[in-house]
Amino acid sequence: MAIEVHPPGIGALLKRIGEMGLTNVRLIQHDAVEVLEKMILPESLDGIHIYFADPWHKKRHHKRRLIQAAFTRLLVSRLKSGGYVHLATDWHNYAEQMFLVLNAEHSLINTSVAAVPVETFGSEDIAQEGGAENEFKPSRAQLESHHLAYVERPSYRPITKFETRGLKLGHGVWDLVYQKK
Repeated sequence: MAIEVHPPGIGALLKRIGEMGLTNVRLIQHDAVEVLEKMILPESLDGIHIYFADPWHKKRHHKRRLIQAAFTRLLVSRLKSGGYVHLATDWHNYAEQMFLVLNAEHSLINTSVAAVPVETFGSEDIAQEGGAENEFKPSRAQLESHHLAYVERPSYRPITKFETRGLKLGHGVWDLVYQKK
């Protein structure tokens, strides 16, 4: 099952499905949050893949990023025990937000074996008392620690046009894989 809200993404996916002759793919053109909330039963998914979600790279737009604590809780609630979440992005700051948010979710285990420091957030980004709940802000402790973070791109993940474009622009690509306890 694939969920995509952007019409050009739907068209590209339908074209690729046709070219590959796939018959086992279901596509939903709708907001992923609503689909997960209203159409997917709790503890029913074996895995969730989120590749190159909009990074909303301007700081004032970070509140629009998909990977926030509330959405992570929703994802986890739809996963079976032992299920996984695989994320990929070509924006380093978003990759760090992803591992900080998902590492804070106690029912997930980061499958990475390498710990890294936070590099793209600074003291000016630290969460303030009474700040917006729907917007990620790191804590001082998170900024001062090393964190399990990235894995090598699994062979099952296709190389997307966003990845290709990001690499041409000199961006890195970061994959994160978590397993539900």
